[in-house]
Amino acid sequence: MQEIHDAPLAPLTTFRLGGPADRLVTATSDDEVIAAVREADDSGTPLLLIGGGSNLVVGDKGFAGTALAIATRGFTLDGTLLELAAGEVWTDAVARTVEAGLAGVECLAGIPGSAGATPIQNVGAYGQEVSSVITEVVAYDRTTRETVTLTNEECAFSYRHSRFKSDPERYVVLRVRLRLDDADGLSAPLKYAETARALGVEPGDRVPLATARETVLKLRAGKGMVLDPEDHDTWSAGSFFTNPILTDVEFAAFHARVRERLGDGTEPPSYPAGEGRTKTSAAWLIDKAGFTKGYGTGPARISTKHTLALTNRGRATTEDLLTLAREVVTGVHAAFGVTLVNEPVTVGVSL
Repeated sequence: MQEIHDAPLAPLTTFRLGGPADRLVTATSDDEVIAAVREADDSGTPLLLIGGGSNLVVGDKGFAGTALAIATRGFTLDGTLLELAAGEVWTDAVARTVEAGLAGVECLAGIPGSAGATPIQNVGAYGQEVSSVITEVVAYDRTTRETVTLTNEECAFSYRHSRFKSDPERYVVLRVRLRLDDADGLSAPLKYAETARALGVEPGDRVPLATARETVLKLRAGKGMVLDPEDHDTWSAGSFFTNPILTDVEFAAFHARVRERLGDGTEPPSYPAGEGRTKTSAAWLIDKAGFTKGYGTGPARISTKHTLALTNRGRATTEDLLTLAREVVTGVHAAFGVTLVNEPVTVGVSL
């Protein structure tokens, strides 16, 4: 294992923000990951897990403890069954499944980060979620000090949530197992209207896998959601806020606020989210509350390509970013009575 003291963490995050860690350890095997976790737990040292750093907001003071960078590698394909080591680069793994002619994650192309992070957040985009293809997650249980295998059901997946996210101090994901679909080189049925429109087909249709992946990459790039070191619109964590899910009572109150603010004929985005629950669009809320693309005058601003992305224009601090995030949360709540929740994990700071 590689070990560095007083190690900068900003270069390990897509925001390029945050102070140093007391100690940074890089593990390249499951055994090294487990050994580093046990060492921290035995000594009572705070532990920060880092994969691709794409969902992480680290405070300007850094992290007083051990940061563990998980750099394990492994892509094992057996028919339609795929096992990924936690440190595998997710975008590369998606590309390889498409090359293999297997459907199920092609619309998750371009999402930055590591494979091990995908079940934690139940990563999803353009009509697909990893929970629909994950069969098992192999993890180290810090409570029992054993390696465990959790079934899909045991992972307790929901919208951008999982058992791992609800109990973040307990599990360290080591491997992710997925069952993909051999559809003769075609994608899974397209569920997202924007993707279907871009492809000139109807929702529910299938298209060649490579075409689906390339289309999603173009859509994401147009929103600044594909990492590019030269483009500050991509110096972000992607979507900074999750789409709110409201009860029927909450949605009725929200709907009334929309009509009051924007006129009787205005209908907010709404999508079924289970019995008695409706999901609406965080991006729509942000925009209609007055925080349009490019909003801000400081070193942290809303992306010029997508209102859901808060960005570092190159000289920002974490506090600059949080100040902007708090302004957006306050403004949206004042306008519509809905409280936005941040999607990235915060370290040493909070909204």
